[in-house]
Amino acid sequence: MFSALKNPALLRQDALASLVVFLVALPLCVGVAVASGVPAELGLITGIVGGLVVGAMPGSTFQVSGPAAGLTVLVFEAVREFGLGMLGAIVLVTGLLQLLLGALKFGRWFRAISVSVVHGMLAGIGLVLIFGQLYTMAGVKQPRSGIEKIVGVPGLIADVATDGAALTPFLVGAGTIAVLVLWKRLPAKARLVPAPLAAVALATAVTALAGLDVANVEVRGLADAVQPPGLNDLTSLASVAVLGTVVAFTLIASAETLFSAAAVDRMHDGPRTHYDKELLAQGVGNALCGALGALPMTAVIVRSSANVQAGAKTPLSRVLHGAWLLVFVVLLPAAIGVIPLAALAGVLVHAGCKLVPVKEIGPLWREHRGELVILAATAVAIVTTSMFEGVVLGILLAVVKTAWETSKVQVDVRELTGGHLAVSYTHHKRQRWRRCRRTARSSSTCRRSATWTTRAGRRSRAGRCGTTARAWSRCWCGSRRGRRRRPSYGW
Repeated sequence: MFSALKNPALLRQDALASLVVFLVALPLCVGVAVASGVPAELGLITGIVGGLVVGAMPGSTFQVSGPAAGLTVLVFEAVREFGLGMLGAIVLVTGLLQLLLGALKFGRWFRAISVSVVHGMLAGIGLVLIFGQLYTMAGVKQPRSGIEKIVGVPGLIADVATDGAALTPFLVGAGTIAVLVLWKRLPAKARLVPAPLAAVALATAVTALAGLDVANVEVRGLADAVQPPGLNDLTSLASVAVLGTVVAFTLIASAETLFSAAAVDRMHDGPRTHYDKELLAQGVGNALCGALGALPMTAVIVRSSANVQAGAKTPLSRVLHGAWLLVFVVLLPAAIGVIPLAALAGVLVHAGCKLVPVKEIGPLWREHRGELVILAATAVAIVTTSMFEGVVLGILLAVVKTAWETSKVQVDVRELTGGHLAVSYTHHKRQRWRRCRRTARSSSTCRRSATWTTRAGRRSRAGRCGTTARAWSRCWCGSRRGRRRRPSYGW
């Protein structure tokens, strides 16, 4: 980081990248805070700490931390159940737990969590976030549970269609979503402005110029928003419900951070992330955010990818983005108060849609249906029960699936001459049977000599094809015309 201060070219590149990250982070910090049911300034405080403190610590070079949409639902439930004062105590203990896990070298162990559990967790969060923010777009108080939010959508549509007071903010939010979706189709020069900032700015301008009667973000001031946890809040941490929330915060924030780090490392050719150091940095950041009564932080893939794509060269870009947030909060606090709540809700609806891994469903259905079952079960459990119970269910299902697959592995150890050992293993799976392609096209039985390709890749001659084919191979006899085709494998 300090090398950039000595090199004017690196300093200029990192400064420009930090401005891009700042413009991406600003509306997201405010939107996540408002959706979490806390003052907007608390989201900005978390973004500042993520830049100035976590950004200056070792771990990852380009990963940017701050309040994330993935924790919005959990924070909202915690504030509603325990109060805003307890939020700081919960985040403080979460940071201390992350420090402990980082010191014990647990950073890489978090990557052992099944990817389907993480995708299911994000899908459940995304669904709850989408349906919850639809009510905010209409200026209506959202129900408490995820099921109530989904069941109440038809009534919400009826209210929007019949009530002008609900229709106006809903159209503002819908317009914000439209800008976010269509922004990528604009010319490259126009896309230099980040889509969230452009969408919120356009919605704010239209609302102000047209004089629309919509609710705006409430501004309390940075000093008034800071609420350190009191002694009563710290003594209430012994509750089982609070401890469960702390565990959920720690698990989700750490897993999302480290999975984001793995994704960011694939975007650049620079230094790789040190997972234990990154977990320590996140622990320091969350402990400080908890002491200030702010939102929990995690690494955010949207800001991190924007940092890499903007051409950042050193961690200085992360630190400068936090400095820009601090300057904005100190010099222009009133600018937050003109932002419509419906516009921020639209930004979060769009963010929730991106949390649902739609593109992963098809490959999982074709190749790993067990993983798809875990993903769906985790998401459904989060929507119907709570975040903690859904994640625990997903982890248990992943453990059961791994144990079942391990029981099907057969290990063979043979001793060779010279004292060497040859170890081989075989994974047995249940065989399914499917009819030959040629037989399916005509009533006659295929009599052509067929070549089978086994799952291990070895070919063997199976005589005449007959009417059925093994699960892990398909008949290579060709079509009705007799043309030989390369087999397509079913695994």
